[in-house]
Amino acid sequence: MKYIILIPVLLIVFSSAFAQKKFTISGTISDKSTGETLIGATVRIKELPQSGVATNSYGFYSISAPQGLYTLLVTYVGYETVVRPDSLSQNHTVNFAISQQNALNEVVISSNRPNNNQIVSPQMGLEKLNMSQINNVPVLMGEKDILKTISLLPGIKSATEGNTGFYVRGGASDQNLILLDEATVYNASHLLGFFSTFNSDAIKDVSIYKGGMPAEYGGRLSSVLDIKMNNGNSKDFTVQGGLGLISSRIKFEGPMGDKGSFMVSGRRTYLDLLLKGSKDTTLSNSTLNFYDLNAKFNYRFNDKNAIYISGYFGNDNLGIQDRFGSNWGNTTTTLRYNHIFSNRLFSNTSVIYSNYGYTMENFSTQNNFKSTSQITDLNLKQDFQYSLSDSHSLKFGINVLHHTIAPGNITANGTSNTNNKDVEKRYGFENATYFSDTWKASPKLTVEYGLRLSNMILLGPGTFNTYDTNGNTISSNSYGSGSLVKNYLNLEPRFSASYQLSEASSVKASFNRNTQNIHLLNNSTTSTPTALYVMSDNNIKPEIADQMSVGWFKNFKDNAFEFSAELYYKNLQNQIDYRDGAQLNANQDVASQLTYGSGRAYGLELFLKKKYGRFNGWIGYTLSKTERQFDSINNGDYFPASQDRTHDLSVVGIYKINKRWSFSSTFIYATGNAVSYPTGKYAVNGITTFSYSERNGYRLPANNRLDIAFTLEGKEHKKYHSSWNFGLYNVYGHKNPYTITFQESETKMGTTEALQTSIFPTPIPSITWNFKF
Repeated sequence: MKYIILIPVLLIVFSSAFAQKKFTISGTISDKSTGETLIGATVRIKELPQSGVATNSYGFYSISAPQGLYTLLVTYVGYETVVRPDSLSQNHTVNFAISQQNALNEVVISSNRPNNNQIVSPQMGLEKLNMSQINNVPVLMGEKDILKTISLLPGIKSATEGNTGFYVRGGASDQNLILLDEATVYNASHLLGFFSTFNSDAIKDVSIYKGGMPAEYGGRLSSVLDIKMNNGNSKDFTVQGGLGLISSRIKFEGPMGDKGSFMVSGRRTYLDLLLKGSKDTTLSNSTLNFYDLNAKFNYRFNDKNAIYISGYFGNDNLGIQDRFGSNWGNTTTTLRYNHIFSNRLFSNTSVIYSNYGYTMENFSTQNNFKSTSQITDLNLKQDFQYSLSDSHSLKFGINVLHHTIAPGNITANGTSNTNNKDVEKRYGFENATYFSDTWKASPKLTVEYGLRLSNMILLGPGTFNTYDTNGNTISSNSYGSGSLVKNYLNLEPRFSASYQLSEASSVKASFNRNTQNIHLLNNSTTSTPTALYVMSDNNIKPEIADQMSVGWFKNFKDNAFEFSAELYYKNLQNQIDYRDGAQLNANQDVASQLTYGSGRAYGLELFLKKKYGRFNGWIGYTLSKTERQFDSINNGDYFPASQDRTHDLSVVGIYKINKRWSFSSTFIYATGNAVSYPTGKYAVNGITTFSYSERNGYRLPANNRLDIAFTLEGKEHKKYHSSWNFGLYNVYGHKNPYTITFQESETKMGTTEALQTSIFPTPIPSITWNFKF
């Protein structure tokens, strides 16, 4: 790892020795009314058209040029452009506080700069959403939801109707890295997947990388969903929130002295309170609720030093009278320290804690037991950003991550016939170091290249078995505390490039390799809180994905419209599936229940987006194929993965009717998921048993749905603002299939019937009152 770190150090030394004498302007860009730093705001020198740079996750920028008189231009979508003359004769700091535009006749739905950033940037497969956009998209029960909104983008597919799980370019749901202020969120769902864990009031920025991932990200194969929380209003104390049909939320934020700010946001559902009024005693004595709390505090000591502390705490409780109970939740804490060494060198040091766990209890007198599972991470990151010159921008750093996994213990109580099962904990380090350089090779060509070195170390104590291809034990070894069990080292090259064909169009290409050492074992087609996480070990190898993509990008109508067409091909190694009849939970020998293979995914993504005006929105379409291959499944032949969908179409429209009323709508159409249907049946002791042939050889019926919403803004007041949102989910009541099961007909002996289950077979209305003062 030390050799990768030496690369940027040597580049810095040689550039200092031989580069033309230049000076640097650096600083931060923030919102004038709130003090919130702006991510992705652009600073460029008018006299040097190729000089543009974007602010990082903390609003910091750095731009260099030879000595001279220049004009600085600062732009950010939805904000007024700032023009400032500057005499550059020495390194100096310039901070900008910019104001939002008073544009009541339009809804801006992109956080990219209002010029040709999509054309110039070498980054592929990146989609950015701002909260104004997310808050305008109609969703189930009126709960504004990040995960449901990103599933409307090309290449990203929702798991099932109403579920927050998602698949990216043929990957499985656990192959997405979800970060909240750099902390990993392992289960991003509430109420068994109907809502996500992310309260939109607390979120500032959302970016999802589908391909061409920068070298600073790693640990998952398919995507990175990077979510940043609000820092808090450093100018005024404010309170905002909303009251909905099933949940309410509230947020407090304000300054802490003259150098800091805070933000605290909470949300809770009250479905359980509604159940209390039911005449059915089973329902009235049941539990069904979730809560989450986001908090962030920051303090800027001076222009060069700042500290940030943020956290998320969320939990779900589900129980039916005296039958069973379940609760699960995430806890994350992030401590970050920013230091600016010079006008060119920016440092961020992070200490991150993440925990996910669940408890499930069965209260039956015959089978009373409790099952628990937990995964805990402690992470240390050091990242640097160095503006080497006006042509080179470097990023490099190191990451040390410790995992502790306690998989699925079962404790029996009372007269239970269930045996206690105490599965050994697993410990390991997942370390990485990386380097990347964004190089403006010419006025038309920009290249981003990098390398990530990842290292998985599995440690004792514990007993580790090795299994053959049939799941039989061939060896068993015991290791003491801290002893090395297995070590995997992988190089992950990253490359992407953009070549401008004109001011308004470009072609791009990228290649990246990713590895994954944390694996989700789940023999359900949907995300469940009781799914089991395991580390790579002597049986389970790191998953590897190589993705290649090419694309054409075009802006037109003065950058009001953006169009892109991307082709991708992904090759997957060491994929994991479960054997028929596998027992995954509370199983010390869980690796014996698994089988290993490969996969491939390829497709075309088309995306047309209108960013400005009274009417805007987007159309996204994906044509794709996703397959898996296992020697022990489907006779060793390739078969469609469960998430394989040939066609996926989404249409989103937002229209500003007048000063107070706006209308939004979404329409989706998607090929049904691949499923396995029975091809025959036979009777055993009078019980009908179905037999299956090929894996995923059939399809569920296609999904389609129309959702609409109206927003009424309250009358203008100096001290407060309110709005009403009225929504209708599944307008025409289409019965989208959730599952199809087969059973013997009760009316026609010897006849098998297919039974389709739809979760939302009728339109679902919603109403939410939002307020801020």
